[in-house]
Amino acid sequence: MNDQTDPVRPQTDFVKYTIRGRPRKVLRWILLAILRLVLRLRVVNPERAPDAAVLVVSNHLHNADPVLTTIAYPHPIHYMAKKEVFRVPVITWVLRWVGSFPVDRGKADRTAIRRAEAALARGIAVGMYPEGTRSVTRALATAHAGVGLLALRNDVPILPVVVTGTERLPFNGAKGRAQASLPMPDPGHKGVRILFGEPFRIPREIEGHKVTAEEATDRIMIEIARLLPPGYRGVYADRVAAVPAPAAATAAS
Repeated sequence: MNDQTDPVRPQTDFVKYTIRGRPRKVLRWILLAILRLVLRLRVVNPERAPDAAVLVVSNHLHNADPVLTTIAYPHPIHYMAKKEVFRVPVITWVLRWVGSFPVDRGKADRTAIRRAEAALARGIAVGMYPEGTRSVTRALATAHAGVGLLALRNDVPILPVVVTGTERLPFNGAKGRAQASLPMPDPGHKGVRILFGEPFRIPREIEGHKVTAEEATDRIMIEIARLLPPGYRGVYADRVAAVPAPAAATAAS
């Protein structure tokens, strides 16, 4: 199996090479129990996650975020992960096992986009970090337009998910060391919390104006910021109050 040469695999491959069904549920239950003890992990409103095609978007604070969010997500989810992490054989095997696939963050990676769209077309949730990398300041930075483009091209619900508390964990690489001299924001809780928001949709047009990828991305990031404590909202902080929350959407709507 080689996603680099065959990025859009047949539908059977999406299931054959990833953990799903009862084995995933049992493993998730075990890992959640361990993480509640070790990290004091708290998962809030996971019932908001549909078992359907949805674009899951989140802030990014620590290397562990995609692993923790995959475990917290109640259904199979395929995460778009930086290609560098696929260079380690054992990690690559684990990432493939849960459905993750590589993305080249330095360019418009059409292979990753096609892979994401193939998963969405098959009713599978796709997770991505619109900022493209972990936040050095721990607050939201300006996102890339790729997430907005993906949302508009596929017309699927957007599910905002926010993670707080992982910024206090060790083993966060060079960016973790860069954060050390900066003030720590107050998440308002102990341990790690993963909070699921309400799914919503990005309209194709607003008052006759065709929504651009940049505008769609901004709206997505504002909804992520809305779920975060003030100290984590970053460049989107002032826009949360100015933009009304969208109506909730369902995967079937």
